[in-house]
Amino acid sequence: LRATLVGLTQPHPDVDVELPASGPRLRGQFGTEVMVRHLIGLDPGRRGVAIGDVAPEGTRLAFCERNVQAARTDLIRVCSEVREELEPEDLSLAMASALSATEAEAAPHPARRIAGAIYVSCAGRGGPHFGSPSAELQVVRRALGDVPLVGFFAGGEIAHHRLYGYTGVLTVFTMPAA
Repeated sequence: LRATLVGLTQPHPDVDVELPASGPRLRGQFGTEVMVRHLIGLDPGRRGVAIGDVAPEGTRLAFCERNVQAARTDLIRVCSEVREELEPEDLSLAMASALSATEAEAAPHPARRIAGAIYVSCAGRGGPHFGSPSAELQVVRRALGDVPLVGFFAGGEIAHHRLYGYTGVLTVFTMPAA
């Protein structure tokens, strides 16, 4: 039970969402806005579940567990999507060489739009969860390339207007397109 968490997907206020006729989503498909919270109790008599947050009526709940490989894969995917969106599609030979160079050889290139980044990770997923104290930040650095990067662990991660847990929040600062 201690390893079990709950993923909460809040209903969208403007849309009445129904489960598809085919049934619930496949395992691992939570959607884009999921808050993960602790499962703090079970009441078999009332058939109830207690979670570490208030869940408004209509909130969907899915039981989940932390998965290192899924977290790593998702982090690489997100960072790669950010980099692809901010990097020019047609790279000069110099730019392509700089991006494929080792970290020691790579130098910032004028065509790069990423000026720097901050990565805030949940204290519950850092260090031992990824294998070493700086492993998660190293994944971000490899995916974004040679950009100024700072990171730290927190007891909750703020994104948009919500407080999340068991996640990482990446903020990327950009320069105007050249």
